[in-house]
Amino acid sequence: MAASKPVEPQSGSGLPRWQLALLVGTPIVLGVGAIYLWNRSRTKEKQSKRDGERKTPEGSASPVQGQTQQDGAANRAAREQDMSPLDRAQGAKNKGNKYFKASKYEQAIQCYTEAISLCPKEQKGDLSTFYQNRAAAYEQQMKWAEVVEDCTRAVELNPRYVKALFRRAKAQERLDKKKECLEDVTAVCILEAFQNQQSMLLADKVLKQLGKEKAKEKYKNREPLMPSPQFIKSYFSSFTDDIISQPLQKGEKNDEDKDKEGEAAEVTESSGYLKAKQYMEEENYDKIISECTKEVESRGKHMAEALLLRATFYLLIGNAAAAQPDLDQVINMESANVKLRANALIKRGSMYMQQQQPHLSTQDFNMAAEIDTQNADVYHHRGQLKILLDQVEEAVGDFDECIRLRPDSALAQAQKCFALYRQAYTGSNPSQVQTAMDGFEDVIRRFPKCAEGYALYAQALTDQQQFGKADEMYDKCIELEPDNATTYVHKGLLQLQWKQDLDMGLELISKAIEIDNKCDFAYETMGTIEVQRGNLDKAIDMFNKAINLAKSEMEMAHLYSLCDAAYAQTEVAKKYGLKPPTL
Repeated sequence: MAASKPVEPQSGSGLPRWQLALLVGTPIVLGVGAIYLWNRSRTKEKQSKRDGERKTPEGSASPVQGQTQQDGAANRAAREQDMSPLDRAQGAKNKGNKYFKASKYEQAIQCYTEAISLCPKEQKGDLSTFYQNRAAAYEQQMKWAEVVEDCTRAVELNPRYVKALFRRAKAQERLDKKKECLEDVTAVCILEAFQNQQSMLLADKVLKQLGKEKAKEKYKNREPLMPSPQFIKSYFSSFTDDIISQPLQKGEKNDEDKDKEGEAAEVTESSGYLKAKQYMEEENYDKIISECTKEVESRGKHMAEALLLRATFYLLIGNAAAAQPDLDQVINMESANVKLRANALIKRGSMYMQQQQPHLSTQDFNMAAEIDTQNADVYHHRGQLKILLDQVEEAVGDFDECIRLRPDSALAQAQKCFALYRQAYTGSNPSQVQTAMDGFEDVIRRFPKCAEGYALYAQALTDQQQFGKADEMYDKCIELEPDNATTYVHKGLLQLQWKQDLDMGLELISKAIEIDNKCDFAYETMGTIEVQRGNLDKAIDMFNKAINLAKSEMEMAHLYSLCDAAYAQTEVAKKYGLKPPTL
């Protein structure tokens, strides 16, 4: 919302589904965090037995072979004399297993302790099992420190002991040791080839928690960063009824400038807002907030416009806390132009959605529709909100209303087609999919200068594995908007999926960074590819660059998750020599 790029409902990884659609089913996967999601989406409904909760200890719970309740104490003692230390340890373990199944955990622990003391030290496999079994009993007593200690001993004896690693991961989570938990569960995921639902869900959960914690701290103390001019122009192009983004009007220029056709007007009036508008035309964006502040402090005649323009640039640099009071003031300013108030509501609603407050976001969009019923922007951006909320039918209704008010709105027409396509695609309705594809053809025929129409069509074509035509559509986008870095990233991903051409894919993504060194999506994508190539240090560097460019706390949290996943892989590789398959 409040942006020109397409939006889709968010997936569990934090990535839009329309991005995942380019990757799912290909050798390229978005880092460890997305690997969990990728494999989860391919897990069959019928899970293997190992997907069950790992609660039970290992080994049979039955007595040592030949031993019956009729045996006398003397016979048992004699038999034990003839048994090897390992057999006696196994007997103690089996007895512990019986107690465990009877929920007598203290007695089970005593038996496992006896097994550990009896077991010859060179029998590392058996000894690791005994420690792991005792850890299972401690787990039932919620003695997490003891669980960690015993699982650690088990792993020291058997470094690839999945059950002990996973049990330790769960205990580490209980002890709020998220980093240690993540390393253990990453090792488990790799050892199990990402086939166990439980371990993937735990990894996903911990990655999200770590991401949120780090993003909260980083975002609070981050230095505001102005996005690239291309991003800013793309942002404002998604509005058609936005007064503050319109060029200076004749009445706002001085007499001398009115005669200078083709030249930028110079504002001589002592209006901070008009100077800010001048800087907008010159793409001198860094000076806009300060000029708007002058207008607000002087309570000039353009105060409402200055508040809204300042709030917009606060949002663009990622300072939502500073933007909200300005937006609130404009919204509550009943004397202000209704289009200013509606625009402020759209932007505040978009901000709430970024903050994962969909209820407040919906309220703002509905209020905007009530106060300015003929504002096409309200319906366009509310339609995007509805897509995020998986309310596709309502989204299509909003796009239709936008189109009714502005029949020349190519972007709304393209996004309506995309919404209908996603609904048909996820609902596995071939006839409706074809209808949506025909709709895209109609949009690009009627609006051949709309780059977004080609981009959205390319994404749908990629879903349909019509790679050659999708590539043509991306070429059209680049022809129309050669400075749009995001298109180069998507075209690069297409090369990876279509031709498995890693060099071409990386070349295109590098080109995106060359065009716009503030394109966080390019750094993120480069990082995910480097993860798959096994270049984890380079991947972490790419993710960190994307983190520094993130425009919202939610975006930053997702990027931290990817970075932490890559870092966990480096630690697992050092400790256990474990690496997932690489390209």
